[in-house]
Amino acid sequence: MARYTGAVCRQCRREGQKLFLKGERCYSDKCALARRNFAPGQHGQARKKSSEYGVQLRAKQKAKRYYGVLESQFAKYFEMATKKSGMAGENLLKILESRLDNVVYTAGYGMSRRQARQLVLHRHFTVNGERVNIPSYLVKPGDVIAVHGSACDKIKENVELNSARPVPMWMSFDANDMKVTFNRLPERSEIDLDVEEQLIVEFYSK
Repeated sequence: MARYTGAVCRQCRREGQKLFLKGERCYSDKCALARRNFAPGQHGQARKKSSEYGVQLRAKQKAKRYYGVLESQFAKYFEMATKKSGMAGENLLKILESRLDNVVYTAGYGMSRRQARQLVLHRHFTVNGERVNIPSYLVKPGDVIAVHGSACDKIKENVELNSARPVPMWMSFDANDMKVTFNRLPERSEIDLDVEEQLIVEFYSK
């Protein structure tokens, strides 16, 4: 499957905010955005006036990069969101939050979503006792995600390093058995993503 392989720090600089794509580095003075708080490229420091379309595009790109999802899959999730009851923008964010790689990251098993994706691909987790190696697998309320395999020590180390980042209220974490229960979908107010999801809806509604 295709995947972005460029410098991830450029994505944060493009969006003008930290997307926490490189784990510990994002919290340190080595963060590229802290040192160069302007868009990448030759004209990155030039002031640009954004059109309505440009603002909507930036909102979509920010969410897509935050969760590490490619364009085709992001569009597929939006289509799924429009078919659910409620507000399409909020539904979209809830779908993205329920991806297995995101749940693994949010639970503290991975230092970044990119690392969490690799851990899933290498079959280090089970869902309800079955090994799953698909990062885009959508976790459902009541599902139990547990650590499996030889990476347990490394994952425990990640959990300790991420101890300052609490497990969100819609999950419950069992440190002894190294498993997390996905109790429910998060509310919009609980999702820590600074984006106006209505702009994404407007982008796809054109």
